[in-house]
Parts: sequence; C-alpha cells; structure tokens
Amino acid sequence: MDTMITLNDLLNIDYASVENYLSNFLKSVLRASNKKGFVIGVSGGVDSATAYALAVRSVGVENVLALIMPDKEVTPSRDVDDAMELVKRFGGRYEVIEISGIVHSFIEKMPLASRRIDRTALGNLRARIRMCILYYYANSLDMLVLGTGDRSEYLIGYFTKYGDGAVDVAPLTVLFKTQVRRFAEYLGVPKSIVEKPSSPRLWQNHLAEEELGMRYEDIDLVLFAFLDLGLPVNQIPVVTAVSDNVVKKVLQMYSSSLHKRVGVIMPDARPVTQTLVSNILSKIRKADA
Repeated sequence: MDTMITLNDLLNIDYASVENYLSNFLKSVLRASNKKGFVIGVSGGVDSATAYALAVRSVGVENVLALIMPDKEVTPSRDVDDAMELVKRFGGRYEVIEISGIVHSFIEKMPLASRRIDRTALGNLRARIRMCILYYYANSLDMLVLGTGDRSEYLIGYFTKYGDGAVDVAPLTVLFKTQVRRFAEYLGVPKSIVEKPSSPRLWQNHLAEEELGMRYEDIDLVLFAFLDLGLPVNQIPVVTAVSDNVVKKVLQMYSSSLHKRVGVIMPDARPVTQTLVSNILSKIRKADA
C-alpha cells in the first residue's frame, strides 16, 4: 500500500451527520432508561466541553446538569473559569464542588496514604471521588451519568478505571481526540477550550501528551490504520509516517489496557456447576420417568 494516510484524511468527516447520529443515540438512551436527563462532569477541557455541548443540543439544556469539581491543589483557576463560561454560554445549570477536602479525608483515613503519597494512586483517587459525586447526583436526581472520554483515550486505556471510565453512556468514544477538537468547533465550544492542551489534571502541571510521550495526531493515525483500515503492523509506519517506536507503543497500550474496557473479568461458571447441573437433571429425569 503506497498511499499515505494523513491527519486531514482522518478529520474529513461530516460533523453535522455525526451530531445527528449521536443526538439520536443520546435521545434513545434517555427514552429507554426512563431517566430525567444527564449529569456530567465539566472540567474546562475539550472532551467534557464537547460532550456537554452535544448533550444540551440533543436533549435540551434543562435536562443536563454540569458538575465542576476542581481540586484547588492541582486544578488551574482558568479551567474552572472556562468550565463555568461554557455552561453559561449554553444557558445551563452547574454546581461547583471543590474536592480537596474530600481527598484529604481519604488520605487521613488510610495508613498507607498517610505514610507514602503515590502520585498516580492519588490522581486516580481524585478521578474516583468525582465519579462518586456524579453518581450521587445522578441517583438523587434520577439522571444518567454522561461520559466524556474520546475514542483515542478509551482505546489506549488512558483513563481511570472506575473513575472517569465509570459512566452510563459514552457518546464520544466514536471520535478520536483530533476529531473531537474539530467537532467541538462545530458545536460552538469556545476556542480557548478547543485549543487547550489536553490534561486529566490529576496532579500539578499534568499534561496528557507529556505523560504519554506521544502526540494525539500520531496516536489517532496509528489506531485508525490498525483498527479501521485493518493494516498489518509493519505497514503502519510506512503509510502514516509515524515512527515504528510510536506505532509499537500505541498498539502495546491498546492491547495491555483491554482489562479496562471489558469490565470485571470473571471465570466461566460451567466447570463449577456442570456436575451439579448433571446431577439435578438426572434427578428430574428419574422423577418424570
């Protein structure tokens, strides 16, 4: 295959059709669940802003509640301002819940955490605290939790298991990160958010591409070439101009994060029950004879 695949090829989709498809999806989920709307965590980043804009345009701003959950020790004030401005632009409802006190309550109650702070574990704790708050509101208000993750981060496992990965519905998992940015523009998300570097904000100065050691432009091309085009691994560097090392890293992250996408891993029950089932069926047959 001599044809090169570029980022422009990946971004060349009909975003009006994407909105129509995802809007119908969200409406159908809401009807089937018989819930009153969606609650969503809005961080000031592009993914949550896009998911929020999509939701309010799909099911009505009155049916979407935004929760802004900064931790004053790691969340820049600009993110909080951007999140509030976004919701106000759409005329929506929001609540700000500062979580640093909750985080410290956890640390104080856990002997290991009080002795040794693990940055990654603490960052994931923040994500899981936010998940708990979202579900408290969802349960109390008879709503669903709307996820904000994009396809890129979902496929490489760049999310917190049972944190931001724990949601009821995840509409943006059909769009790569670079496509989400273009979709955000289409939906009217402010430019300051669209162009902001991606960051989970799980610790101070936390930037996604810096932690990953890769650009989303490259990640998206590799995933598209491998999963959507079905290209052999050795062809991907040739047709995407992404280095062999990056291709291998993306695909390794994809394969090693499977456990985060499949949910709880359970053994097959049949080896445990097969003798029991056989004995009971034999008993039933004898009784019917």
